Amino acid sequence: MLEKSLKKRVLKAQKSELTEHIIYKKLAAIVKSKDHAGILERISAEEFAHYEFFKSVTQDEVRPDRFKIFFYVFVSRIFGLNFGLKLMEKGEDLVQDTYDGDLKDISPKFEQIVKDENRHENELISLINEERLKYVSSMVLGLNDALVELSGALVGFTLALQKTRLVAIVGLITGIAASLSMAASEYLSTKQEETDKNPLKASVYTGIAYVGAVVLLVLPYFLFENIFLCLALVIFDMLLLIFIFTFYISVSKGLDFRKRFLEMGCISLGAAIINFSIGLVIRNVFGIDI
Repeated sequence: MLEKSLKKRVLKAQKSELTEHIIYKKLAAIVKSKDHAGILERISAEEFAHYEFFKSVTQDEVRPDRFKIFFYVFVSRIFGLNFGLKLMEKGEDLVQDTYDGDLKDISPKFEQIVKDENRHENELISLINEERLKYVSSMVLGLNDALVELSGALVGFTLALQKTRLVAIVGLITGIAASLSMAASEYLSTKQEETDKNPLKASVYTGIAYVGAVVLLVLPYFLFENIFLCLALVIFDMLLLIFIFTFYISVSKGLDFRKRFLEMGCISLGAAIINFSIGLVIRNVFGIDI
């Protein structure tokens, strides 16, 4: 008979194994590669075996975490299998703490389960070969350039022109022209590199990332009349984009999120402050009043 606190930990592990069994089974059904689907199906079967073992220990039934199942399957569909699996891997690191200590004294089977979980991690890493991850450097290039150049330019335009619709139009023209320039530069750069990336696809990923950032940054100037509200929203949108994309890259490639976020945020904010000052000086020196 398990004591109450110990049984609670085993039930937690039991629920986790059942939930992951269903997640891997659903992911196996949506991946295109038969090899990848085979790995996911085998891991799903092993997770179910772990669940059955825990069930024999607790003598209780548990229900899977339906929200967790929906969340990881949805994330994997939208952001790719790589991101979904990496995000799950981070969650599993926390769950594996449940297997430490007293649980290992119950049965040597616990040690085998830990070994299985570590092996699963290595097998899942072998699945990480998605096209979108291969071209992520191109997306970073487009996004970084848009955030640093366009956000800074919009701040400068805001102080110099002080007309929301005019800033929106000038910013949109500037952004579209810059996105085409960046896409062309990425095409030529990739073509000259010794890489397996397709130059056209690399340029498209760069352009899409840039245009997406342009639309989000310029949008406030089309929606609102208050110039300072628009300026605040530009800064907010800039930091939001940095947060989302940095989180994606950090999870997908196992990098330090905080360091990359602070670095990119400081660079973009620094460029915005400089352009703010330039816009203010130009407005005062040339007496611009539109």
